[in-house]
Amino acid sequence: MQTIVAAPEFGAPMAAANPSAEAVRLLALRRSTSIKLLGPPGPDPQTLEAILSIAARAPDHGKLFPFRFIIFEGEARARAGVILEEAFASANPQAGATELEVERGRYLRAPVVIGLVSRVIRDHKTPEWEQVLCAGAVGLNLLLAANALGFAGCWVTEWYAYDDRVRSAFGLKDGERFAGFHYFGTATEPPRERQRPVMSDLISRF
Repeated sequence: MQTIVAAPEFGAPMAAANPSAEAVRLLALRRSTSIKLLGPPGPDPQTLEAILSIAARAPDHGKLFPFRFIIFEGEARARAGVILEEAFASANPQAGATELEVERGRYLRAPVVIGLVSRVIRDHKTPEWEQVLCAGAVGLNLLLAANALGFAGCWVTEWYAYDDRVRSAFGLKDGERFAGFHYFGTATEPPRERQRPVMSDLISRF
């Protein structure tokens, strides 16, 4: 099991940089794993808590913590699947039994699913866009932390991230929306490298 580093106390002096060849390698080789390739085991409670704590260490200009997490694991995944099935059936009355079964089983595709919620405080001086970007940074941190602790993962939205019925059933309030769902487990086979950008096409100098 990976060693989990405890967070420093508030106000403690910290190094401005933490050179690490292992961290560079992790970042250089980071790769999402298709949900189809995720199986058990998933993170245990202690490891999951570490993943979430690391993810929350994201740039946050107003110290607002404009995000939160919803954990789906165990039987809760099946209960959540019923909500998806009902929402899908309501929006697609022509849907057949096979389609509904797919929706009912979405959260069963991995041992642990994390719903990442972006929650914007609209009357704060920190621009809404910056608050949303903070949630996005948390989303990448989730993948990196899980990977560093030995688990494969995938960040998706899919239709249910944008469905009002689903958002309401999962307790999202005004100003909140899903930044996506993170599926975590153990890869059943190695993912293959995907196409990456030509860096010269993305870089300019002023």
